[in-house]
Amino acid sequence: MPRVVLAAPASGTGKTTVATGLMAALAARGLRVSPHKVGPDYIDPGYHALATGRPGRNLDAFLSGPRRVAPLFLHGSAGADVSVVEGVMGLFDGAAGRGELASTAHVAKLLRAPVVLVVDGSSQSRSVAALVHGFASWDPQVRLGGVILNRVASDRHEALLREALEEGGGVPVLGALRRSDAVATPSRHLGLVPAVERDAAALTAVREMGELVAAGVDLDAVLALARSAPALPDVPWDPAEEIAALGSGALDSDAPSQTRPVIALAGGAAFSFSYAENAELLTAAGADVVTFDPLHDEKLPEHTSALVIGGGFPEVYASELSANRVLRDEITALAASGAPIAAECAGLLYLCRTLDGRPMCGVLDAEAEMSSRLTLGYREAVALADSPLAPAGLRLPGHEFHRTRTTPGSGPSPAWGWRTHDGRPTTEGFTSPSLHASYLHLHWTAAPSVALRLVRHAGAHAAQ
Repeated sequence: MPRVVLAAPASGTGKTTVATGLMAALAARGLRVSPHKVGPDYIDPGYHALATGRPGRNLDAFLSGPRRVAPLFLHGSAGADVSVVEGVMGLFDGAAGRGELASTAHVAKLLRAPVVLVVDGSSQSRSVAALVHGFASWDPQVRLGGVILNRVASDRHEALLREALEEGGGVPVLGALRRSDAVATPSRHLGLVPAVERDAAALTAVREMGELVAAGVDLDAVLALARSAPALPDVPWDPAEEIAALGSGALDSDAPSQTRPVIALAGGAAFSFSYAENAELLTAAGADVVTFDPLHDEKLPEHTSALVIGGGFPEVYASELSANRVLRDEITALAASGAPIAAECAGLLYLCRTLDGRPMCGVLDAEAEMSSRLTLGYREAVALADSPLAPAGLRLPGHEFHRTRTTPGSGPSPAWGWRTHDGRPTTEGFTSPSLHASYLHLHWTAAPSVALRLVRHAGAHAAQ
């Protein structure tokens, strides 16, 4: 699989614009492009999907484990002509205090993929050579195959940058992009506004990114670099094999649809954060996964016997979610019936009594509100009680990313426990025999048993 990783010296260099534009430019040539994102981020893959027409997939060595990165890459790349992997933060920035773990460099090494460094040239000229030399020589196992200069002011500025890099030698310049406000993507409290919320504007932005990259980057040189990547010895990840490896007890995924439990998966603009592999595992475990939009749908999918509500921005759509009382009442009734419910972050907020003072589903005895404090980071969590998602004692890696807080009343036990960076124990979330609600985002490939457990609970509820 021809492949290339787009990295940067630091965040804020325009890496997402260049990576998305490269995907769009290659797709415009008629190539089947497989998009990937290093790290846990959900937003960039939404733009990647628009650029390529394929699901944007994450490669996170912390959430999934290093040994699964290449198999997941091969799974997502099946049938593609070339894969483009957008990095996270700076090239060597990974999980805090864990060395290279989950960094772009770590993933590039796991994929044996050449790296293209996106450099913001806006405030430098000859110094760019020292910068690139440092990144090229820091880790000999990372192959820096080229540089794309971004935010270049003029032809003269570009000539100075190229001259310095040629003098430095070793790393070719694959392109130079002028500053362009036309391709700027709006941001808010958690980063870029998701593509699903921007409709036609997102499509226009992605097209313009593609045109910018096509005009300023040597696409043939990028493809030649991608094709120079050696073969990977790994076997593609397969959700069916993951479930089968867990032993007996999986429901029959080939059974007629009317006999498989229906798991409703929240989607739409308010709940756009979801890893594709999670739904694939549910399907492999024997469920019918049906997406619904809590902003617009007044009914859950027919025969729903379990509910999964992932991340997103319910705080942005609190008024609309609250106004859809018919659906809120149906979710409350589903919870009261004992149907299994798994909720992450945005889903947790939606299940509270209120969000910023507006009525929500009331499944949880808790109030939720926006906060000025950003909670961000990887967690190594242990389940504190049995739930439809995890048995007590199960250890899982997760990720928190939110600017909200909940004030719990009485009720269910905490979902997770972990130690903070300074060693203090903390607990978080809510559980009951039929409920798991938490701020923690999980990539279920780290423990496919959670998908099978949820489907079994859904099947038992459907049989009642």
